[in-house]
Amino acid sequence: MDIHVRKATLSDIPAIHDLVRELAVYEKAEEEFIASQQEYQRDFMDDIFRCQVAEVGDIVVGMILYYMTYSTWKGRMLYLEDFVVKEAFRQKGIGQQLFDAFLTEAREEGCRLVKWQVLDWNEPAVRFYEKNQATIEKEWWNGKIFF
Repeated sequence: MDIHVRKATLSDIPAIHDLVRELAVYEKAEEEFIASQQEYQRDFMDDIFRCQVAEVGDIVVGMILYYMTYSTWKGRMLYLEDFVVKEAFRQKGIGQQLFDAFLTEAREEGCRLVKWQVLDWNEPAVRFYEKNQATIEKEWWNGKIFF
């Protein structure tokens, strides 16, 4: 299987949006997924987030979406917001290629760390991150306010 990982373009937004919906379904939270394709397009063009996609042929089968943020203790940081590979294409090394591309970009941007969240019940994802030598923090609690 020929897998090509590249930086996303505006024309990839529909596929990226569909992949995020697939992730929301997997996480049993599809009703919480309310961001529209138009919002994705606007925010992508405004450089609010970046994304890399994995293609097999001319079909986008995976993506990793992230943005620059800042750690007051460490400095520059890329935050991985979402990372998904279509179910039919999992276990083929696509996720690893996307994750490696994300880490490469973080290094090229001069980041001191990358950070993300993973659901405690998502054992395949936890194992993937642990295989990649990630530290999985269990003492921090998330806080958020919706508008």
